[in-house]
Amino acid sequence: MTKIAIITGSTRPGRVNKQVAEWVLAQAAGRTDADFELVDIADFNLPLLDEAYPAAYQNYQNDHTKAWSAKISEFDGFVFVTGEYNHTLTPALANALSYLNVEFNNKAAGIVSYGSMGGARAAEHLRNVLSELQIAHVRNQVMFSLFTDFENFSEFKPTEQNAGTLAPMLDQLVPWTRAMESVRAAAVAAS
Repeated sequence: MTKIAIITGSTRPGRVNKQVAEWVLAQAAGRTDADFELVDIADFNLPLLDEAYPAAYQNYQNDHTKAWSAKISEFDGFVFVTGEYNHTLTPALANALSYLNVEFNNKAAGIVSYGSMGGARAAEHLRNVLSELQIAHVRNQVMFSLFTDFENFSEFKPTEQNAGTLAPMLDQLVPWTRAMESVRAAAVAAS
């Protein structure tokens, strides 16, 4: 079965990010076309990038990196949940992505973002990072507003309109994820 990770994008105390990721998982749970799992980057205690070698070498020195690598390697695709900080993706997510390379290659991803403008700029910047990691990202995305989808900016309560954009994104992501399995197989055969 195709495995897709829903990856949190924040490690802050009191974060709303995990609420959004848990909601995505709950919505995806009813699907039969893929297995979905929540992967909380906070569980890996990744300090500011502290590996001596570039991620592409996979010469990991630290146990936290090895654990992060092993977890990401389990998945065929991803849903990244990011807030928008300073017109870009969250620092914790950027850091977590920077730890790895090959583990992400030739896989597919969808984006769920939130912020004052729906996290549009965070999603745009995240797409650049995903492209560099050779992750095929689907066009459809989910955007939530801090003003309409969060009560008191702290409790996630998505509007029906914005919540309704998740299924079309997942409907794109699952077939793209499956298609990338053959791309990974071809890459292995060519090496």
